[in-house]
Amino acid sequence: MSKPATPVSPPLKDELDIVIPTIRNLDFLEMWRPFFQPYHLIIVQDGDPTKTIKVPEGFDYELYNRNDINRILGPKASCISFKDSACRCFGFLVSKKKYIFTIDDDCFVAKDPTGKEINALQQHIQNLLTPSTPFFFNTLYDPFRDGADFVRGYPFSMREGVPTAVSHGLWLNIPDYDAPTQLVKPLERNTRYVDAVLTIPKGTLFPMCGMNLAFDRELIGLPCTLGSWVMVITDHLGLGVKTGLPYIWHSKASNPFVNLKKEYKGIYWQEDIIPFFQSVTLQRTATTVQKCYVELSKLVKEKLGPIDPYFQKLADAMVTWIEAWDEHNSPAQSAPAAADAKKDGTSSKKK
Repeated sequence: MSKPATPVSPPLKDELDIVIPTIRNLDFLEMWRPFFQPYHLIIVQDGDPTKTIKVPEGFDYELYNRNDINRILGPKASCISFKDSACRCFGFLVSKKKYIFTIDDDCFVAKDPTGKEINALQQHIQNLLTPSTPFFFNTLYDPFRDGADFVRGYPFSMREGVPTAVSHGLWLNIPDYDAPTQLVKPLERNTRYVDAVLTIPKGTLFPMCGMNLAFDRELIGLPCTLGSWVMVITDHLGLGVKTGLPYIWHSKASNPFVNLKKEYKGIYWQEDIIPFFQSVTLQRTATTVQKCYVELSKLVKEKLGPIDPYFQKLADAMVTWIEAWDEHNSPAQSAPAAADAKKDGTSSKKK
């Protein structure tokens, strides 16, 4: 008689947390159950902390609301944004796993052109566990995917690649458009499935969306919520960022009028922010993500602070985040960057 097959453990089962920001019951998890159930979930509740969030049975999870965050972080809780999905950053902070996959609660399982359901988490894991190639573009895209390789002319000295810090997934159905684009294209839907993964080339900025994102928490476990911030740090540290697969099905468009109120200053400020990130350079002494983040906070305060007081508060919040990160993570991961920033006169309090 043949022996029964040995059960195969899901990849990175004990090394990855799934972080979900939400304001509603998590019924959407039912469709993700075949892919998510083996993993630990960290749910960050936005909005009214007295509201009960229902989670389907059978999932291993911990749930935090604003009261929990205030209790755990104390005065440093000010660095966690609320009334938006950036509250997910608290999940990044309290996780003790090496990898994070974060997804919004209006993101459903997508299907590829053959009709097969896409295991987005599995593709993110594949992206993270294979190198990136930011220093020389490969015209067959990711050479580490099955059926691909480096093309003729690609330097052999660069074929080992660099560690992948971020895997940025995309969306079918509702695109991640800004408010003005939503208003002029209210019925537009993304139906194009592009079977490709590519490394963002060094020196290239990109708009990063957090609704379908995975990253190596030990390499870049900080809330770099803009692709510009991510690229400055990963370029400096010699790390890689991939974008493309996997797709999710984004089910619901946000209100463009509400978004416009939130975004209009940012759209205007971009004309100053983008040149800032295109020209910024970090010192060689910035050898960790924490030190890079603190140095960026100083540059933000110096170069962008005169534009609007918001950037002064942002710079202070960046340092507060590093202080919180150092307090809640192991010494091996924590550089004394925040303490150094205080010596340099950077306040850890919002003003």
